[in-house]
Amino acid sequence: MPPEKKATLLVKNIGQLVTMAGPVPRIGPHMKDLGLIENGGVAVSVDEIIGVGPSDEVEGKADLAEGCTVINAGGAVVTPGLIDPHTHPVFARTREQEFEMRIEGKTYMEIAQAGGGIRSSVRHLREASREQLMEGTARRLDRLLRHGVTTIEAKSGYGLSTESEIKMLEIIRDLNEAHPMDLVPTFLGAHEVPDEYRDRPEEYEELIIREMIPAVVEKGLAEYSDIFCEKGVFEIESSRRIQSAAKQAGLGLRFHADELAWIGGAELAAELGAVTADHLVYISEAGTKAMANAGTVAVMLPGTTFSLAGSQYAPARRMIDEGVVVALSTDCNPGSSCTESLPFMVSLAALGMKMTAAEALSAVTVNAAVSIGRAGRIGQLQPGMQADLVIWDMKDYRELPYHYAVNLAVKVIKRGKPVTDGKGAGNVP
Repeated sequence: MPPEKKATLLVKNIGQLVTMAGPVPRIGPHMKDLGLIENGGVAVSVDEIIGVGPSDEVEGKADLAEGCTVINAGGAVVTPGLIDPHTHPVFARTREQEFEMRIEGKTYMEIAQAGGGIRSSVRHLREASREQLMEGTARRLDRLLRHGVTTIEAKSGYGLSTESEIKMLEIIRDLNEAHPMDLVPTFLGAHEVPDEYRDRPEEYEELIIREMIPAVVEKGLAEYSDIFCEKGVFEIESSRRIQSAAKQAGLGLRFHADELAWIGGAELAAELGAVTADHLVYISEAGTKAMANAGTVAVMLPGTTFSLAGSQYAPARRMIDEGVVVALSTDCNPGSSCTESLPFMVSLAALGMKMTAAEALSAVTVNAAVSIGRAGRIGQLQPGMQADLVIWDMKDYRELPYHYAVNLAVKVIKRGKPVTDGKGAGNVP
C-alpha cells in the first residue's frame, strides 16, 4: 500500500470479494476466473484503490485518513461496479402501447413499418425540450446506479437530424459531468431512416457521412459510431460506407448486427475492426470465427429477446467456446428492452444462454470495460484502479442470477464515495 496515500474509505469483512484480477479480456474458460478472495477487504484513497486482499491484512496496513469512512460488509459479496456497454438512455417517451401490440400478435418490424418503433421515438424526442430530456435521462441513470451499474455506454439515435443528434450527445456530455455515473458517448445517427427521408434513404446516408459525422467529431461529442445493420434498415453496403467514413473520421466502431435475421453484420464488423458487434441472435459460424480472430467484442442483449417474446437467444456458449470476448448489457431503451436492471440480464444470460454466474460477472465487469475502451481503469478491483464497487445483499456471488428480478445492490460506491444506500441516488454514507 503506497505509504504517501491515506485511506479515505475502508471496506472490511467482505465474505466474497470478486476482484476480477487476472487476464484482460476474459476469454473461454478464463471467464470463470473471478479472482475471488474470501473474507476480503478494500482500501481506497479518494477515488483510487490502494489495497486489496484479506480483510485483516488490508486493515492492518491501511493508514486511515482523518474522517475515513469504514464500512463493515458483514460477510456480503462485493464486486466491481457493473458496466453496461449498450444503452439508449436519452428519450422523451416510453412505448408501452407497442409492448401491448406485440402481446396481441404484432411483430417488432410490423410496428416499425407502420410508423412506430424508432421513428416514433424520433418524433417525440424532436418535440421535447432539453430540460425534459435531461430530467428523464437522469432518472434512468439513477435507476441504473441503484442496480449496481457505475458506467454505461450511452448512444444517441433518436434524433436522426444533425441538430437533434447533437442535442442528444450534448445531454450525454452534460450528464457525464453532473451525475455520479460515467457515460461513454456513441453517435448512432444510422439508427433508422427518419420520416422525411423514407423515399430517399440514399440522401439520408449522405447526410450522415457529409454532415453528421464531421459535426460530431468537430465538437468532440462521441468516442464511437454505431449503426443498425439490419435487413430493411441499413444493409451491408450502406453499413460499410457509413462506418468506413466514421472510422476515417477517427471514431471507434460499434454495430447492431444480426439481431432480427442474418445478413452478415458480424462479418462486416470484424472486417472493419469494430470494437463491438451487438445482439448477434442470428450470427453465423463464419461471423463467430471472424469476431474471434478480430478481437471484436460480442455484446449480448438478452433483455431484447425477452421483451420481444423471442424464442432464440444469441449463441453465447458457441461464442465463448470459439474464443470470442463476450459482454452483457441491458440495451436500456423505450422500445425493445425497457429496463435498467443489469442484474436481471445476468439471470437471463444464465437461463437463456446457459452462461454460468462467473461467466456473466466477467461479461458485466472486465469484458464490458474492454468493450468501451476502459480496461485497466474499471471492471477490476486492483490497486491503482478507479474505486467503483458494489456491496450486495448476498453471501455467494451465484445468488446474482439465482435471486432474480430483485435488486440486491445495497450500497454502490463510485470513485470512492458511497452514492446509493439501496433506496435512491445521492451522496449518502
